[in-house]
Amino acid sequence: MKRILLFFLLSMICLNTFSQEDITQRELKEHIQFLTSDKNAGRYPGGKENRWVVKYIKNEFKRLGIKPFNGNYKQVFKAELRVDKGIEKKPIVTTCNVVGFIEGNDPVLKQEYIVLGAHYDHLGLGGPSSKSDKRGVVYHGADDNASGTSALLEIAEKLASKREQLKRSVIFIAFGAEEQGLLGSQYFVEHPTVPLSQIKLMVNLDMVGRLNAEKQVYMGGAGTFPGGVDFMNTLGKSLGLNPVVHAGSVGGSDHVSFYKKGISVLGIHTGGHPQYHTPEDTLDLINLEGEKQVCEYVFQTILQKASTTDEMHFINQD
Repeated sequence: MKRILLFFLLSMICLNTFSQEDITQRELKEHIQFLTSDKNAGRYPGGKENRWVVKYIKNEFKRLGIKPFNGNYKQVFKAELRVDKGIEKKPIVTTCNVVGFIEGNDPVLKQEYIVLGAHYDHLGLGGPSSKSDKRGVVYHGADDNASGTSALLEIAEKLASKREQLKRSVIFIAFGAEEQGLLGSQYFVEHPTVPLSQIKLMVNLDMVGRLNAEKQVYMGGAGTFPGGVDFMNTLGKSLGLNPVVHAGSVGGSDHVSFYKKGISVLGIHTGGHPQYHTPEDTLDLINLEGEKQVCEYVFQTILQKASTTDEMHFINQD
């Protein structure tokens, strides 16, 4: 009996260790299922649905041992919403970024930060940014950007299990109101939780759930940090991916807010598709196996850059 009990306990320890150290399709799917559920009504800024999503992300950060700054994961701000042409008055709602960090172990380098970000909001029930005339139906945003948010959480989990290897600190940000004009990331860089000069790289995940048959992962900004283009090409190929790496081409998502402040960036995505900004951007079209590969790629990128003593500085690509 004692042997059976010991075997059971050891098995549970191994199982828990595995789940903490592995990025899984199952967990990616579970995150996307929650984020795209009809209950969350397209994750529009403001309102109870926004609060439900924020609570979910905050609870995941807590579970992983990701610490808040000054005791609060929420960075609250006001967002002016986009409206249809001809409407002059723009509604203003309250929303927030969800922010946490893992502290590095080097007494000096822990004062330097790598940011991993993804926006959690989408288009709600349609509106001026949609590519469809449908209104009053849920714009699920499975790829845009439940995929990026789920990847953020899974990568955070794996980095948390490797925290002893980190020399630099890592900040995790789930941005609000990206679809309203990068408002969450703009707010963060104007009200940073650490001095902007200490942020050495910002990696942004926006639409990473539709890896194609050629396994092409697209990224802009790889030339904004030393050796970035070669590093991202070599690492991607070693993981069985075909990275499409641009030194510049910084793009139009939340990493742009950081680039404008003189911070090195990587904007990562798996390409556009006809379902972009329509109600048809749904979970059944997500390539979960492919998203897991993208997560491993980003995890290795951050792990290697956070555990090296190599100097990191900004290189302007304009």
